[in-house]
Amino acid sequence: MLSRRSVRVKVMQFLYSLDRDETLTTKEVVKAYTDNIDDSYELFLFSIYVLYRITERALEDTKKRKAKHLPNDYDKSFKAKLFTNPLIQDIHENKVLQKKFETLKFESKVNEDYIQKIYDAFSKETAYKEFIASEETNETTLELLLEFFRFNRQNDFFNEIMEDNYFNWVDDKSLIVGSVKKYLKALPSDNNASFKDFFPEDETVKEFGLNLLKKTIKGKKDIMGHIVPVLENWDSERLAVVDTILLQMAICEFLDFPTIPGKVTMNEYVELAKNYSTVKSKEFVNGVLDKLLKDMTEAGKIVKEGRGLEQDS
Repeated sequence: MLSRRSVRVKVMQFLYSLDRDETLTTKEVVKAYTDNIDDSYELFLFSIYVLYRITERALEDTKKRKAKHLPNDYDKSFKAKLFTNPLIQDIHENKVLQKKFETLKFESKVNEDYIQKIYDAFSKETAYKEFIASEETNETTLELLLEFFRFNRQNDFFNEIMEDNYFNWVDDKSLIVGSVKKYLKALPSDNNASFKDFFPEDETVKEFGLNLLKKTIKGKKDIMGHIVPVLENWDSERLAVVDTILLQMAICEFLDFPTIPGKVTMNEYVELAKNYSTVKSKEFVNGVLDKLLKDMTEAGKIVKEGRGLEQDS
């Protein structure tokens, strides 16, 4: 579920916290990183839960429409298809998943009023009305559920539910979206534990991310010994904190992660500088890393193994 790029962002954030808060220890930062990984997976499950709970409102909607004194043709033909379809019923009847929802106490995290408001807003959408009037197949249902998920991501109440419970929603949103879509596309499934397949792989979060965090912290002094001589007219103490951290992480990757090509590392951190630091950071980080990569490779300090990957996201 988590890519190396997203893990780099998390490591960067925790290194920043360590730099800003002198009371933090390495042990505390490492634990916070591990907890954050768990939160990302929990956020994935919570996203599914919230979607599921919103679809339940179709049942009450059906009752209200049937109880109208003067129902129109749409009211008369209305069915709770948003909830009763095989895909959502797979979630509803999945005892393993429902038990997980219960264990994580998701019910207490949901604002019921917001859930109703989201359903009411979506029930007015043309896509929903066309779905109610159309022949139901797994294909048309999936198409509607993907549109439903897209609608939710743009809904203020939905985003408030997510942000109120998980501060990492903004940073992890794109990854969660991709994972939820993949999960929905696999429904209905014979595997009641398929949601466990989305837990971040150890290779990404531990062998790469956790080691990157620990080694960057432990080797900070030696790493700065490589960086400072290249800065020339730049005062290392006046550099943007994020730029310094990104350079430290990149050098750590150059030296301690032999299977990741140097150019891949450089491109990744230039992109992070563009997205998370100052306007001039992209060019600055690119220039420093380009020189360091060449100098350290020529000096035999960087040794890479295998063909590596052409991309690392």
